Amino acid sequence: MDGRRRNPYELTEETPVYVISVAAQLSGLHPQTLRQYDRLGLVSPDRTAGRGRRYSARDIELLRQVQQLSQDEGINLAGIKRIIELENQVAALQSRVAELEAALDGAAATMRQREAAVHASYRRDLVPYQEVQQTSALVVWRPKRQQQSD
Repeated sequence: MDGRRRNPYELTEETPVYVISVAAQLSGLHPQTLRQYDRLGLVSPDRTAGRGRRYSARDIELLRQVQQLSQDEGINLAGIKRIIELENQVAALQSRVAELEAALDGAAATMRQREAAVHASYRRDLVPYQEVQQTSALVVWRPKRQQQSD
């Protein structure tokens, strides 16, 4: 979720609105096929209080994908179920990565702000100390002799 409160009457692609006959028509499948897919856990529509199935636009799209994988690709239903599970897992992991990247960006910004605050707190009257290279040369200082005038 994006943190905003949703209008309970707002329709999204996850809103379950289609009865099984309409979902069957929209997906191009027989209602009995939809019941079978539900029993196998391929597409799990929401249920009404009377236990009737209600399909969302996302469910319809998933039904079409199952149909395409089954008929065009020749993948069996167990394979399709595994594909769907893996796609859901990938989507969840991508969402988690996005969350972690956002948290990392926030932490990096906080660190930069704190670093800038530390640098701003430095005393400007202090001069950085630079180490002088030491040599073994001996320097002797002798005061100049004043010349006497005669």
